[in-house]
Amino acid sequence: MTPGEQVRAFRDHLRHERRLSPRTLDSYRRDLNAVLQYCDDRGINTWSGLDVHGVRGLVGARHRAGASPASLARLLSALRSFYHWLIREGHAGHNPAAGVRGPKRRRPLPGTLDADQVSQLLNVDPAAGDVVALRDQAMFELLYSSGLRRAELLGLDCSDLNIATGEVQVLGKGSKQRRVPVGRIARQALGAWLACRGELAAPDEPALFVSQRGTRLSPGALAQRLKTRARAQGLPVRLNPHKLRHSFASHVLQSSGDLRAVQELLGHANISTTQIYTHLDFQRLAEVYDAAHPRARDGREKG
Repeated sequence: MTPGEQVRAFRDHLRHERRLSPRTLDSYRRDLNAVLQYCDDRGINTWSGLDVHGVRGLVGARHRAGASPASLARLLSALRSFYHWLIREGHAGHNPAAGVRGPKRRRPLPGTLDADQVSQLLNVDPAAGDVVALRDQAMFELLYSSGLRRAELLGLDCSDLNIATGEVQVLGKGSKQRRVPVGRIARQALGAWLACRGELAAPDEPALFVSQRGTRLSPGALAQRLKTRARAQGLPVRLNPHKLRHSFASHVLQSSGDLRAVQELLGHANISTTQIYTHLDFQRLAEVYDAAHPRARDGREKG
């Protein structure tokens, strides 16, 4: 197989065996096509011909061209995964990307709403008979109640929700399933939506949240409905579904201090991903420290 054919075979492996999302597959396609172009420009005709110096040259060239540290980290991750597959299939004998690291990146703190802003967003009483408003209320309550990703929320079927037990079965990244609690207010909103869902849903449509066309709601429609709600409620922040997930994580961590529990609720494979939320709470922790520590309080020490 040519290098290009091997890339296509690898993407088939990702699609059919690892069952990655279309969005992730597209990222792999773009990154590996960039590597293919780099190799072609330098006369590298086989994947075995790319060595560690070539990979470093690729990273440097793309960095000088304006690629962000996050983009370069993603490219290197894709290249490592690709070579792991090549080695397994007998098409390469080494992984030249294994020891290469991209430029360090500053990890931005995720934007969140405070508890008052969440109340401002969600304390809405949809008009009786307004099916779309009832759907929106149920979606927004569930996003915040259970800390779901946008794709997780929109991927839910009615069969995934158990209002009686207060839990929802979620299909997360990497096709990993987890059960997440659903709070009392969210259950009430979901019950109201389910009572009238049939007025919108097409026959045999399994999706929990449907559009006015009767089919599964799209990501763009969810984002737009959330922005519309935020404006209507006078929130001064730009709001997207992930910001509600971040708010959920921050508020649960503030109340419980249990990082492992938040990791499980969010469906993070690695706790280092969850640890970013600890930075959000530093000011609150500093205030607790100043109030509680005997040597942090002014004028309290005895000579």
